[in-house]
Amino acid sequence: MDYTVAMQRAISLSLQGLGRTSPNPIVGAVIINSDGEVVGEGFHDRMSSPDHAEVVALKMAGTNANGATMVVTLEPCNHTGVTGPCSNAIAGAGISKVVFAVIDPNKKAAGGAQALRDLGVQVESGVLESQAASANRAWLTKIEKSRPFFTWKVATTLDGKIAALDGSSQWISNEKSRNDVQLLRRQADAILVGTNTVITDDPHLIPRGDFPGFTTNPLRVVCGEQEIPTTSKIFDNAAPTLQVKSKDLGILVAELNKTGVNQVLVEAGPTLATAMLNQGLMDELVMYQAPSLLGQGKSFVADFGANSIDQKMVLDHISSEVIDGDVKSIYVVRGEK
Repeated sequence: MDYTVAMQRAISLSLQGLGRTSPNPIVGAVIINSDGEVVGEGFHDRMSSPDHAEVVALKMAGTNANGATMVVTLEPCNHTGVTGPCSNAIAGAGISKVVFAVIDPNKKAAGGAQALRDLGVQVESGVLESQAASANRAWLTKIEKSRPFFTWKVATTLDGKIAALDGSSQWISNEKSRNDVQLLRRQADAILVGTNTVITDDPHLIPRGDFPGFTTNPLRVVCGEQEIPTTSKIFDNAAPTLQVKSKDLGILVAELNKTGVNQVLVEAGPTLATAMLNQGLMDELVMYQAPSLLGQGKSFVADFGANSIDQKMVLDHISSEVIDGDVKSIYVVRGEK
């Protein structure tokens, strides 16, 4: 049987967990019977329940799970933590086959595939692996690099300016682009700015709009040595705020690791953002480029030491879309020149 369609659905479900699962991965699961009909599905939503996606799907399927196939984006865990091993729950429900996309790289939870085989369940892996890994890239990066995944968000003119010469910057991008940013914020576990951004713009850093099912807002993080006003909006009760009073990015990463966040949305100015770029901490760039020019003003990126064209930093283009005239582009930051 071709499990591509079921895996595509599982990946789509997993994405509903963005901003809801930290420190756990996003995972989607679909259970299909011998006729290919969906009898259960679910995604991990730590905000509402400790249940992993597999257990959510099993509860929906009930007795229909017996003899069915489970299609899941990540290898089922073989670990007892807040909940028991998913491998045991799957076998216990009578699932006859498990098809998963990505092998679990987390040593604490890995081994689910072999555990399932030992319990008499057929196992197939690697279905839509790259697509599922891309969806879960924040958590996978955290496991691989022992740090959160950093997404750098900028809104610029065509000539790369984020503010005019007089400092004015509202608004470079259009309203629809700004609304799209709210989804990025909602899907992040933390939002990072520098002290200068707080002093200059006094941002609230809270996702605006209606996002049902979210019970908490992303952690707000401020990095830098400048003193910021105690009356700043980031100190209200809308979300917790972590202040890292240092320019040392190693300290920043260490403090973020203590929180368990998977994905950090970087809304910092060029000084902090470029420092992170130089130290290989930027993983992804999301750019909203407005159809306008300033000529003079503040650029979104500062000097990173490129003195000749062969020292340029190359990014991998992933996608672009037009949002009411603005162009939203996503790039992978290789961190190499």
